[in-house]
Amino acid sequence: MQALYDVPAPAKLNLFLHITGRRADGYHLLQSVFMLIDWCDTLHFELRPDGHISREDLGPPLPADDLCVRAARALQQATGCPQGVHIGVLKRIPAQAGMGGGSSDAATVLLALNRMWNLRLTVPELQRIAVTLGADVPFFLCGHNAWVEGIGEIIWPLTCSRQLPKARFAVVKPEAGLDTREIFSSPALKRDSDSATILGFAATHYDFGRNDLQNVAQTLCPDVKKAIEWLETLGLHGRMTGSGSAVFAKMQYATDLSGAPGTWQVKVCENLMQHPLAGWAKDKSFG
Repeated sequence: MQALYDVPAPAKLNLFLHITGRRADGYHLLQSVFMLIDWCDTLHFELRPDGHISREDLGPPLPADDLCVRAARALQQATGCPQGVHIGVLKRIPAQAGMGGGSSDAATVLLALNRMWNLRLTVPELQRIAVTLGADVPFFLCGHNAWVEGIGEIIWPLTCSRQLPKARFAVVKPEAGLDTREIFSSPALKRDSDSATILGFAATHYDFGRNDLQNVAQTLCPDVKKAIEWLETLGLHGRMTGSGSAVFAKMQYATDLSGAPGTWQVKVCENLMQHPLAGWAKDKSFG
């Protein structure tokens, strides 16, 4: 068993996001398509036989008890594994962007340690741990782009005939971020969208639906609207991903993106057909 890994944790874009209701416990019911892109963090893992879990920031500093550390502890506690790990985190995915950077890091930790610690947990077993860490974490374990429902726990991978077409996207992250809880608690949030179908989505893919969080987000963070308007000046139809503040637009041809404000992060990304660590855990139980 190898003692070292350097592995990617890819971001995601929500191609659409509809809120279809709200549960009695306050959690919102959603429908969305989560799409992996090649904007990635990099995580470095080094085995520790002493059972300790430690983390080193190789880029921007993270909170002491971030999702990487919490994921490692949750896996250790769920399995009783006596081994530890030192995790180096090189953050590239912006925070408070709606791109799932922290959730993706947590999923990569679960996949890498499942392999490094030789735990042999299946994807469903890892997902049961993942859902305790955050609603988006189970998606990053499924290995593929996916149709997502419920509070994020109902996941249908889009594979074979339902695979997304290959495409390029302009992704723009304004300097300001957004607090997800503030958006979901807003009385102005639309919570009654009609249920959509995978078949309806497949007919238009990148032009389907809308992001129900976007109107509230634009009120809380005017830079979201400014970023969408800037993309429109380039002939691109922008939409917010997740709870923002990042926005994206499908690119039909090469576009000069150099005119964005200097405080914005702008990147041309391609979608991924599968997660870079797909296959690092079995889909079904052994035996």
